[in-house]
Amino acid sequence: MGMKKNKISNLLINIDYFIAGISLTILVIITFLGVLARYFLNSPFIWLQELQMMLFVWLTYIGAGAAFRTGSHIAINYLINQLPLRIRKIAEILISIVVISVLGYFMLKGIGLVKQQLMISRTTNILNIPFAFIYSALPIGSILMIINYIFTTYIFIVKKG
Repeated sequence: MGMKKNKISNLLINIDYFIAGISLTILVIITFLGVLARYFLNSPFIWLQELQMMLFVWLTYIGAGAAFRTGSHIAINYLINQLPLRIRKIAEILISIVVISVLGYFMLKGIGLVKQQLMISRTTNILNIPFAFIYSALPIGSILMIINYIFTTYIFIVKKG
């Protein structure tokens, strides 16, 4: 039972890596196919741009969640790293509150966009992909970033203490 629980928790922890990895792989493959079609057939795939746009949006927001967890996002820590540990922890908590607040705002606005797109049933021109699906990357990515930011902040505060 413990092994199964561990696998499930690892899957949940790494779901952002999995989704981003699949999106990137598909994006590279279809872009390569598009180049081949344009070069050898002198005819591009008309559906390619829509799919690339959707995959890139999802890759960006889901990948950002993974970046928050691994600390791969852009941060300027020089000044904070010069502070004594106790003050640095307080600064990290304040920064976390600001970042989580901004991400919460993005999440709420993203939910509003998704609701709006669901109400008007707007879809892409060629593949008929609902824009609500594309826009849902924003609130989902924001939730992942919030969870990962809380997790990394907690680890920093507990580990350094």
